[in-house]
Amino acid sequence: MFGFLYPWGAVLQVMALLHFVQRRPNSYWMLVILMGGPPGALVYLLVEALPDLTLLRGTFQVFPRRRRIKMLQGLILDNPSVGNLEELGELLLEDKQYAKAKEMFDRVITPRTDSPDPYYRRGLARIGTGDLQSAVTDLEEVVRRDPKYDYHRAAGLLADTLGKTGQKERAAALFAEVTEVSTLSETQYNYASFLAGEGRTAEAREWAQRILNKRATMPAYMRRRERPWFWKATGLQKRLSVKVG
Repeated sequence: MFGFLYPWGAVLQVMALLHFVQRRPNSYWMLVILMGGPPGALVYLLVEALPDLTLLRGTFQVFPRRRRIKMLQGLILDNPSVGNLEELGELLLEDKQYAKAKEMFDRVITPRTDSPDPYYRRGLARIGTGDLQSAVTDLEEVVRRDPKYDYHRAAGLLADTLGKTGQKERAAALFAEVTEVSTLSETQYNYASFLAGEGRTAEAREWAQRILNKRATMPAYMRRRERPWFWKATGLQKRLSVKVG
């Protein structure tokens, strides 16, 4: 029945194994790939690898984004409008050109700026450059204006940067407040890491486990998006287990 796979069966299995190692889906897929032979590998690639192509859209957008960046860089020489500066700043932020993104938002923000968004974007850029103390200032402004901004992500990032800049009491209080209303894995992982750094190992493991518990009820597409946080939570638990041992 699967004779059409010959002689590509081994290739399919190698492709499936490489994807499995990279993406780390449920472990039973390893048995499907190895015990099921080429048909099992084909099923795995159709079920697990094919949907992952939708997550690569950002990769394929790199060159169009950079073309747009170059166009805007030329455009703002003649027309440095707020709209052009903001768009360029956001594109530079997506492209991880954090220092240049921060420069754009510096130009956007004035005493008359009434939106929290430029402060938020500049805060993200400052986190990217490692200037955490300045990021705290921007994120404080965002949370002051809108405590729920970006589904409470701004508050979660503020708590994280407070902890990383030595403001432990403020960080602990804000983390406790934000995690009451936010289910973002990023915020939960940052809180678990903060607790681990404070020697609160049992609580840290509990928060890491909360992230991992989501896998059972998440739709497949969301599990794929959350995999980096699942990996980080698993890694944190392993590190904490080694310390306890």
